[in-house]
Amino acid sequence: MIAALFLLFSFLQSGFRNRTELALENLALRQQLAILKRERPHARLRRRDRLFWEYLSSVWPRWRESLIVVKPETVVRWHRKGFALYWTHLSKHCGSGRPGTGKEIRELIRKMANANPTWGSPRIHGELQKLGIKISERTVARLMPKNRKPPSQTWRTFLDNHVKDLVPIDFFVVPTATFRVLFVLVVLAHDRRRVVHFNVTEHPTARWTGEQIIQAFPGGSEPRYLLRDRDSIYGSEFRERIRATGIEEIRTAPRSPWQNPFCERLIGSVRRDCLNHVIILGESHLRKILARYFDYYHKYRTHLSLDKDAPERRPIQDAILGEVIEIPEVGGLHHHYERRAA
Repeated sequence: MIAALFLLFSFLQSGFRNRTELALENLALRQQLAILKRERPHARLRRRDRLFWEYLSSVWPRWRESLIVVKPETVVRWHRKGFALYWTHLSKHCGSGRPGTGKEIRELIRKMANANPTWGSPRIHGELQKLGIKISERTVARLMPKNRKPPSQTWRTFLDNHVKDLVPIDFFVVPTATFRVLFVLVVLAHDRRRVVHFNVTEHPTARWTGEQIIQAFPGGSEPRYLLRDRDSIYGSEFRERIRATGIEEIRTAPRSPWQNPFCERLIGSVRRDCLNHVIILGESHLRKILARYFDYYHKYRTHLSLDKDAPERRPIQDAILGEVIEIPEVGGLHHHYERRAA
C-alpha cells in the first residue's frame, strides 16, 4: 500500500514538473520570438531581456536547450556581471572611507595650477587652507594637472613687470598717391603709451634702423629691453649697434603679433584715426601728417588703458573755468575740447 502511494506521488510530481518545464520553455521561446520581431535592422537585446535570462537560468536547469538568440556563455557572463554589480551596490560606503572631493574644489585646484605655473602642491595647499578649505596636500597633488610645462611666467606677466624698462618697435607700410610704398618705424614707451620716436623711409636697412634707435634715446636714456619681431630688417648691423648700447633684445615668437600688442594697437589707431582718411603724397607729407597726429595723440587722445587719460596727463577742468569750446586737430579730422572764459 505504501509503495503504491509512493509511485502515485512520483507520477503526479513528474507530470507537474513536465508541465512546468513546458511552460518555461514556451516562455523562453516567446521571449526570443519577441526579440526577433522588433522593427530594427538587427535584433538587439535590451536590459530587461538580459535580466529575464539571468533569472530563468537560475530557476530552470534546462534553459540552455531553448536558447537560440545568444550563446549560453553570454548568459553566464551576464549573470556574473549582474552579481558583481549587485555586490558593488551593497558595498557602497555610507559615511565611511575617504570622502570625495567636490567639483568646485577640483576646478579651483586646476585653475590655481594653470594660473600659477611655478606653484607646486604645497603652495596651492597653503592657499586652500587660507580659504578655509580642508583638504590634504596629497589630494591636491593628485588633482593637479599632469604633464605640466616647466615653470614659466606668462608673456603678459613679463610685460607688466618690465613695462617701464621695455620699449617695443615695429614697422608698418603706407601707400602713396603714386603707388610707392613707404615704411614707418615707431618706437613706443609702454608706461604711458608714448611714441618716443618715428621716422619714414622708402628703403629701410639694418643700419638705418639701428640709427633710429640711437636717435630715439640720446644721452644714455636707453631702455633695458627692446621688444621686436623676427623681421629680416633687423640684421647683423642692427643687432651689433643695439648690443653696443647695452640694450637686451627680446624677440617675439614667429607669426605672433599678439606678443607685441601695444605697438599693434598703436598702428591700428594711426590707421583708423588718420591714414585711412588721407592720401599720402610722399615722405615729407607723411612725416607732417604723422607729426600732427602724434601731437594730438600725446596731448589729447584718451586711452582706456590709462584710465581714459592722455599719454601727457590732461587736467580735469571744472565748470567754473567757462564754456566748452571746440578746437580742431589733425586738419579737422579730430577735435579736442577745453573750457575757456567768454
